[in-house]
Amino acid sequence: MDRAPLDIEQLRRETAESPDLGFFTGIDVVESTGSTNADLVARAADPGVDRLVLIAEAQERGRGRHERVWVSPPRAQIAMSVLVRLPGIDPEVLGWLPLLTGVAVVDAVRETAGVDAALKWPNDVLVDGRKLAGILAEVAAAAPDPAVVMGVGLNVSLTEAELPVPHATSLTLLGGKADRTQLVLSILREFARRFAAWQAAGWDVTELAAVYRERCATLGVQVRAELPGGEVLTGIATDIDEHGRLLIGASAVSAGDVTHLRAV
Repeated sequence: MDRAPLDIEQLRRETAESPDLGFFTGIDVVESTGSTNADLVARAADPGVDRLVLIAEAQERGRGRHERVWVSPPRAQIAMSVLVRLPGIDPEVLGWLPLLTGVAVVDAVRETAGVDAALKWPNDVLVDGRKLAGILAEVAAAAPDPAVVMGVGLNVSLTEAELPVPHATSLTLLGGKADRTQLVLSILREFARRFAAWQAAGWDVTELAAVYRERCATLGVQVRAELPGGEVLTGIATDIDEHGRLLIGASAVSAGDVTHLRAV
């Protein structure tokens, strides 16, 4: 399949000229790398590096939560990471950053690709129950101000035979618009807008939590959560608490606690 490369000049031009995209200090595109997240985690050792975007046309060692492999053919996916620093944030609400990123991806996919996406807690992007995108957050520096790398893997032109798992899907398979350059710009705009509003609110999660709940298909559903040590928790997913944890009945579980979550 002939897959077009990202338009690097357009990405850089719009990042430099757009007021929303001026949030970012730079955008780099490489033909191939092991992991965009790992590359930016390494760069976070320099305290002057912030709000930097790295995209790979091919990712050789991409991964998701719990080290699950997330790879695709070259130029068939958006494999992108963003490094941000969060000065003065309460570590208790830091878990909302990947949820914010999920909101940004869902809104970008809805608007730019014309696909009715939703969130599966904590931050998988689904369409009709099939996984379109995954998000991985990695803390690169904890103090004095946290630095976090947010990785996004979005299936764009993958065929059925190329899907990493049977329950995945792609924008092409869904009949959505699949211009990767426009999708990248849309995701970055949504992320910048949400992040700037959250920071301006002093990292208060009230508004962010409200928009997340509106997009979360997990709420109100009977779920089964598999926890470390073989423990299983089942019940109705009723809400997201102030720390970004999922409430299942009377229990609250964090993203790090859950090895697998599914509807039952």
